[in-house]
Amino acid sequence: MTAAGNPAVTGVGRPMMGGRRLSLTWVGAVPFLAYVGVFLFLPTAIIAVGAFFSESGFTLSNFANLSRSYIVTATINSIILSAVTAVAGAVLGAVLTYAIATGNPKGVVRRIAVSASGVLAQFGGVTLAFAFIATIGQAGFVYLWLAQHNLDIYANGIWLFELRGLELVYLYFQIPLMVLVFLPAVDGIRPQWREATESLGGGSWHYWRYVAGPLLAPAFLGATLLLFANALSAYATAAALVNQGGVILPLQISNAITSEVGLHEPGFAKAQAVVLIAIVAIVTALYGILQRRTARWLT
Repeated sequence: MTAAGNPAVTGVGRPMMGGRRLSLTWVGAVPFLAYVGVFLFLPTAIIAVGAFFSESGFTLSNFANLSRSYIVTATINSIILSAVTAVAGAVLGAVLTYAIATGNPKGVVRRIAVSASGVLAQFGGVTLAFAFIATIGQAGFVYLWLAQHNLDIYANGIWLFELRGLELVYLYFQIPLMVLVFLPAVDGIRPQWREATESLGGGSWHYWRYVAGPLLAPAFLGATLLLFANALSAYATAAALVNQGGVILPLQISNAITSEVGLHEPGFAKAQAVVLIAIVAIVTALYGILQRRTARWLT
């Protein structure tokens, strides 16, 4: 009771549970959690469980078969492909990002570059493979023009349809993706920090070595890990460009599912997918750790 004799109001519009207010802020996340559960966690659980079964029932042979030589080779090739395109895409993308960030923040060039990066980062599959074949393939106009000038880029073999060719093609969407994920971090670098460095007698080397470099390092490494995971899980472009064999693990998974001679092994394909999921999960966890560290100074 209040001093005037009226009953005290303990809460307005919110139910009470055990003397504490029940927060409803989590309701807004329900659609997202449902989406993630149905399209991410549920398929992952189905694959993980199915990897322990074959047509004859429960078995561990699917994981034992991962020691097959061609699977080991495909796994190594996938890691090499992802690492090379992630590092090269990160370095080239970082240079392009810095060039964009130092320009007019409201200029036309920046808007065009960012918009183009958003489109090209999602440009892949059959369309991207055909674009490279039509450009630098044996019948491509660039290859024919170079051949007319006595420059044969395939003098040592047709590398476009091999692992080296995939590395070049993957850079086409890795560099724009780097621009998209690294640009916010570069925009977070304040001009006053360079001015403070110069006022204390430091030059460009000191600025990048002791100020901008350490601040951008977590964001750069996190973006590199994201590029690694992106290349590791890519399938459509490699499937359209390399139509024979399985030089990388995603193609081996496809071969185990859709064998043309009746040797399909769905359980074995799921075991390979579990390996791929485990690698991506580790990379994603490291990416999250680096992103949290970057957010400390971006905010």
